Amino acid sequence: MRTWRHMQERPGYCFFRVLSRQEPDALASVLWMDDGAVAQTDAVDPDDLDLLEREFRLGTVSRANFLTAGLMNRNWRVETTHGKVFALKLLRDVSSETARRSAAVQTALAAAGLPVCTPVTTRAGEPALEIGLRTYLVSPWVEGAHVEGTDLLLAEVADLGGLVGTIHEALNDPARVPLPPADARPIARVTEPEAAVEKAERLLARIAETSEPTAFDACAVHLLEERKLLLDKHRSGRPADGEVPGPYGWTHGDLQYRNLLRADGGITAVLDWDRVAVKPFAEEVARTAQVQFGGEHGRLDLDRVAAFVTGYRAIVPLSRDELADAVDRLWWKRMTDYWIAEFHYYRDDHGPDSLMLPSEQLLAWWTDHRDDVAQAFAAGA
Repeated sequence: MRTWRHMQERPGYCFFRVLSRQEPDALASVLWMDDGAVAQTDAVDPDDLDLLEREFRLGTVSRANFLTAGLMNRNWRVETTHGKVFALKLLRDVSSETARRSAAVQTALAAAGLPVCTPVTTRAGEPALEIGLRTYLVSPWVEGAHVEGTDLLLAEVADLGGLVGTIHEALNDPARVPLPPADARPIARVTEPEAAVEKAERLLARIAETSEPTAFDACAVHLLEERKLLLDKHRSGRPADGEVPGPYGWTHGDLQYRNLLRADGGITAVLDWDRVAVKPFAEEVARTAQVQFGGEHGRLDLDRVAAFVTGYRAIVPLSRDELADAVDRLWWKRMTDYWIAEFHYYRDDHGPDSLMLPSEQLLAWWTDHRDDVAQAFAAGA
């Protein structure tokens, strides 16, 4: 008989600290609650579980703990009666074809000695199992914790930068990883400020249609109106379209702290390879620094940014101008992007809701400290 212990998600209470541009020293606190708008079970479908046990040759599952750390896919820690432990993932935002490519990349990187999990394959030798419209992946469980970049020692931060450089080298070595050559230099298509304002207006119109607006809706309206003001003030800062300078190639695509497991001061596993894509290396360096070192706290830890890029440059040379260009483009992308609100209002996906406020706070802080940010990213050049 199976017994289940579900690790329930924490109640959806968040304190929002909203900076008023009219009163820059005033902070208004808004308490909002996700009152069940997203109804979904934390349990693995029992019929799916029977197939998963058989096809992945797991043995009998005795416990499946739902993991709350993920923002996109759904994940469980699965224990079997044989004493083995696995990570089970139900894909929500990538295709099964992408998942299979990612599994091949993971297998190759693990064989090359990088801290990457080799996926478990089915009896047919496939890394993914499709059950109806659902796609599952299984990998061995790796012990470790998700540690925010701001909690790392500077030496650990530099090591992380070096690891990202090593990953870039490995992904673009056809002798080690089965990916096609990255022959075409990426071309930047930069959002016009007018288009960004129009996106904000559409979201505001969507919220206005809500019959029973919540405190979250009120906060979103405030932030969208603030963004429109910010766009108007800084419209001249839009980077140019065209070819992006510097080295480019295959990249991981999402090296946030939730996709890294750490133990004993080192990284035990780099997770979630679903967004492997050809990009400028500087773009991934800039984004990783942003999401690792304070992106969820409303400001960047510039000492850690400097240590990270110095560690990366020790493996893959990037000039000061190349990384500066990537940082400017990332700043503008954040200025013109509303992905969290779009997930909430267009997809009814509330997973990233908690990131909305700190993301807006970070954008405001970054805009006010662009010279300091640029200096930090110049470290090691």
